[in-house]
Amino acid sequence: MTRPEPTSADMISFRTDDGLDLRLRKIGPDNGPAVLLIHGHGVSAEMFALPEIRNITDVLSDAGYQSWLLDWRGSCALPYNESGRPYTFDDVALYDLPAAVATIREQIGDRPLFAVAHCIGAISLSLSLTGGLLPGLAGVVAQGVFLTPKVSTSARMRVLLASEMLGSRVTHLESDFRKVGLWNKRTLLYAALSRKGDCPDPTCRLVHYGWGMGAKLFEHDHLHPVTHDRLAELFGAVPLSVLPHLRQMELAHAVVRWNVDDERYHALPANALDAASRIDCPVLLLAGSRNEAWVDSNRLCHEVLSARNPGVEVRYTEIPSYGHLDTFIGRGAALDVFGHIVDFLDETTAQITNESREYANRIVDGGNPGRPSAISGAGR
Repeated sequence: MTRPEPTSADMISFRTDDGLDLRLRKIGPDNGPAVLLIHGHGVSAEMFALPEIRNITDVLSDAGYQSWLLDWRGSCALPYNESGRPYTFDDVALYDLPAAVATIREQIGDRPLFAVAHCIGAISLSLSLTGGLLPGLAGVVAQGVFLTPKVSTSARMRVLLASEMLGSRVTHLESDFRKVGLWNKRTLLYAALSRKGDCPDPTCRLVHYGWGMGAKLFEHDHLHPVTHDRLAELFGAVPLSVLPHLRQMELAHAVVRWNVDDERYHALPANALDAASRIDCPVLLLAGSRNEAWVDSNRLCHEVLSARNPGVEVRYTEIPSYGHLDTFIGRGAALDVFGHIVDFLDETTAQITNESREYANRIVDGGNPGRPSAISGAGR
């Protein structure tokens, strides 16, 4: 498949209110609904546009959707992971995502805007969404985790140990084993973190088992050979400043705000799960049946949301035999995963269109139009 090279018109830079320069890249038709794609931690928006496979932007474009690929401050394509100031997911939720949505809105007007988020991107999205900072989204897809982070007992202990042992002595972990070298003072640390797994590539072993977390991030056989050989390019430095916040959320089994006393962050809810009633658009929770990173977090989220917030339209879909990252970077994801996302977008778009038509008819008929639940991407 021949893909057009990105041009300067496809790349849009913007600045957050706390002074970071981030970027968006748009792919696909200009007249259809828009989809904001939010990557996970330690990777970049490139995870959505791998040229060696039929990727999510290809599928969305063929279905009539315009993709907007966001590189937030945790992107390995930006310098902040290695040289930027420490941050927590509060910063992503308060500064990065609202600024990205505002930038897209300037470009697309009142066309419907969806958000599809992976892993830490989905956690940050949940904090923004329940804080009321992303009004007007037409729908949300969260892959792997959303409001109820949950990891295995062994992964929990490893995160706890890493927080205590590494502390401020190690600011980030490299994903590319070649950057560590044989004579680095941390070579033994990286050797220990990459000891698990059968693959001869140490970078693959390091990434595959979550930089020492011990939980597989993907099913190895699901990767295209080219994707496997590019892992050192696709994954960058992973900042450890987020570990205490991640540990706090996992222990609470809820997305919580880290900056409790700083007034700048009071726009975010103290506990996103407690503020779930503010979610005003349909939500699709996705997870691979072999997700070792977040185990059954999204199944739990569906159960909790359905019981506590029946007014929130939420559904859960489990992808058989898939892990965590391979739901987006797997060579068969276009057949096994992306159809669920497009079906959700299509159904929601059709509902928005029907409600908009009914609203317009009521105005023409001279009746009381009331307030439509969804018009041009305004949520429910």
